[in-house]
Amino acid sequence: MEKNQPKSKAATIAYCGLYCENCGKYSKGKCPGCAGNEKATWCGVRKCCIENGYTSCADCATFSDPMECKQFNNPISKVIGFILRSDRGKCIQFIKKNGYGAFASHMDGIGRMSMKR
Repeated sequence: MEKNQPKSKAATIAYCGLYCENCGKYSKGKCPGCAGNEKATWCGVRKCCIENGYTSCADCATFSDPMECKQFNNPISKVIGFILRSDRGKCIQFIKKNGYGAFASHMDGIGRMSMKR
């Protein structure tokens, strides 16, 4: 975690690059966020990141582009991304290039959970 990033903000970056801080369910206390959601055993991205000790897919050394990963780029995520016009791949690339603190600040500034397609 970066020094300029409050702990609570870093903890709200999901393993797949979504920013839980701007999620309605998270802000209403109806969801613990990705890292705290132990019921999300169905999520392959979360499982992979936990097993490998990654903060997010941005830390993965196997794939330079998360869209190459079958766990990250699965059919369900494609449908959800299309419906919500979100691009988690852009989020991961932003984190890789600029860091977690800059990503959290950027997402706070645009008020979204994910970057637009």
